Amino acid sequence: MSLPPPEIRGELLLHEPMARHTSLKVGGPADIFAIPEDSDDLQSLVRQLSSAGLPWMVVGKGYNLLVKDGGIRGAVISLERFARIEARGAGRIMAEAGAENLDVVRFGQRHGLGGIGFISGIPGTIGGAARMNAGAYGEGILERAVCLTLLRGSGIRELCISEVDYGYRRLSLEPGDILLAVLLQLVECDPALTEEEISKDLELRRSKHNVGFPSAGSFFKNPPGQVAWKLIDAAGMRGAQIGGAQVSLRHSNFLVNSGGATAADFLQLAEKVKSAVLLNSGTSLEEEVRVVGED
Repeated sequence: MSLPPPEIRGELLLHEPMARHTSLKVGGPADIFAIPEDSDDLQSLVRQLSSAGLPWMVVGKGYNLLVKDGGIRGAVISLERFARIEARGAGRIMAEAGAENLDVVRFGQRHGLGGIGFISGIPGTIGGAARMNAGAYGEGILERAVCLTLLRGSGIRELCISEVDYGYRRLSLEPGDILLAVLLQLVECDPALTEEEISKDLELRRSKHNVGFPSAGSFFKNPPGQVAWKLIDAAGMRGAQIGGAQVSLRHSNFLVNSGGATAADFLQLAEKVKSAVLLNSGTSLEEEVRVVGED
């Protein structure tokens, strides 16, 4: 990078390997990895990057992210310091994008509120969960959202959930939008019942999703009316491997880093799985993980 790096009050790393910031433990370096201190610091950072003509992207904890081996040009912005959770009354809580999913559920529980226990066992942050409308058991987190707080352009805006386009495992925002916080409408719930829901979800995910190697969770979306892992199994792809990337023997919709995998290994394996499923069942699989960066 020939231009001088931006100046922020938070932390700024240069040529930072993204393998350190993704659950798959692969990915080449980001030119800039920035951790702004707060919303003012973030706005200053974005202004500097825009003035310099440098592209940027936002990440959470990297649980749903596959970074290619060539890395990321420009800047990666981490919102890990945006982690406040506040009660807003009338059964509502505000969670900043960097707040951990389980922490948000626990906060609601302490205030006698529930209804989002289904995200307890989903690793990552509420910002990442909202960006992909994460959920389970037929529910998505955005169904509990009242409004979203965004950095859009040069200012911070609040959008009612009725003003945004979202659906199964997706939230469509404008290019350049940064999701800062989500206002959630919860329901009154006995903390003991919430505890049961949390324990059930964590145990279910431990028993089914503890695949023993680094993964990004479900690699493919479930096609309408179908289940991805069953399609992958039926195509004979459980255990298939390219380099260090493998279709998990325990859960075939998990692609795992069995040791020394590269992003290219994962991308080639994903194509192999999709081709096998298409040939066997006529169904096209679509990645749930977000693929970014350069080869």
